Amino acid sequence: MVSGILLVAKIWSTFDNKNLLEQIKANNEIIFVTRNNPTTYYEKADGAGGLEFELAKMFADELGVKLTLVIPESLNDLLLQVKNGNAHIAAAGLTITKQREKQFRFGPAYQEITEQLIYNASQPHPKSLSTLDDAQIEVVANSSHAERLRYLEKLIPSLNWKENFESDSAELLQLVSEGIIDYTVADSNEVALTQRSLLNLRIAFDISEPESLAWALQKSDDNSLLLEVQKFFKKIKKNGELNRIIERNYGHVEAFDYVDTKIFKRHIITRLPKYLSMFKSAAKKYNMDWRLLAAMGYQESHWNPKAISPTGVRGIMMLTQRTAKELGVKNRLDPASSIEGGAKYYNQIFKRIDPKIPDPDRSWMTMAAYNVGYAHLQGARKITRLRGKNDNLWYEVKKSLPLLAQKKWYKKTRYGYARGWEPVQYVENIRSYYDIIKLNDEEENETRTTPLPFIKIPNSI
Repeated sequence: MVSGILLVAKIWSTFDNKNLLEQIKANNEIIFVTRNNPTTYYEKADGAGGLEFELAKMFADELGVKLTLVIPESLNDLLLQVKNGNAHIAAAGLTITKQREKQFRFGPAYQEITEQLIYNASQPHPKSLSTLDDAQIEVVANSSHAERLRYLEKLIPSLNWKENFESDSAELLQLVSEGIIDYTVADSNEVALTQRSLLNLRIAFDISEPESLAWALQKSDDNSLLLEVQKFFKKIKKNGELNRIIERNYGHVEAFDYVDTKIFKRHIITRLPKYLSMFKSAAKKYNMDWRLLAAMGYQESHWNPKAISPTGVRGIMMLTQRTAKELGVKNRLDPASSIEGGAKYYNQIFKRIDPKIPDPDRSWMTMAAYNVGYAHLQGARKITRLRGKNDNLWYEVKKSLPLLAQKKWYKKTRYGYARGWEPVQYVENIRSYYDIIKLNDEEENETRTTPLPFIKIPNSI
């Protein structure tokens, strides 16, 4: 794998008369180093994902070159690849720190996080770092967390901690969850994603003020690539694409609830198998992801075929009598009929949504309309335009939906008042359920793969 990097370096040497950006374009390849992590890059059954991967892919496409991802063995190796010029950019959820600024140049900040002390729920909630007694904190070696603890150690001499040179942050969170180590420190964005699978992780408190994440580049007099990175982030901040990517990766995790998630995971085992074939059959018929349809069914009824609301909606997909009649559903309490009716109704709304809206935003708006009605969704999109925002982005529309409850805004729409905060919560819950069902499905079918340490990503992805 190292030979691949050396070969690239050897090729670059033939372009000595060009600046770095020109070399990259001439070689038709840009090399990023990153980490395997839910916040950065991971492989899933339907392709690669992760915020850093999405940004790196978009940047490579902007340059019109191929993207090569390199996943080093450790964080220290990752930083050395950039420092030594074997990779162009580190896109790995890196915090800008004073120590790192001495060794690297950073692009524009694109996200803020805080560093958090994490513990196991079976242990008492620690009140402060000075009250940890004999317990030990383990953090990733050469990380910003280690840098933070070195600083705090000057203020709290009794602080007991060590650097782990073998594990990454995801592994340390797993070790805390299993009770093997006492505490670790992790970035808030990673904790938010990890807690939904490791339900016994708890946040004790923040140990830092908000900090910025950014791409790291080699220290050099050649500013050509750095200027291009700055130009790229300026563009995606202005056109809303950065917010859209962050929303897609993190917008639904704030709705996380320990109790609800624990019950949901139990229902995946005890209830879902009874209706699994029905969800798959209906989803296939109406060109849906069955896992999304199942997530909607859980949000509607907790997969209870006899569910009835005070307003008269009923069944697994909680169809109104009028909607059921329009869909040809004769018995709303029959699970197969209800599920197929829900899929058909979703499909009808999806087709009405403007096809110019990119997915997954189009799917999320479809779910919102399923809940609050297509007319009210359009009202929220109108409010979004009146606010001077892009009504094709769920990130903006979900801010407008609650405004349907304010006279100042709903009087400007055709259908007036709506409890607009409800479809927002509805969509966010379904997104969380979908992620968990998807992860469970991938684990059961053993479709999750371990990425190669040297990966070329073609532009066609």
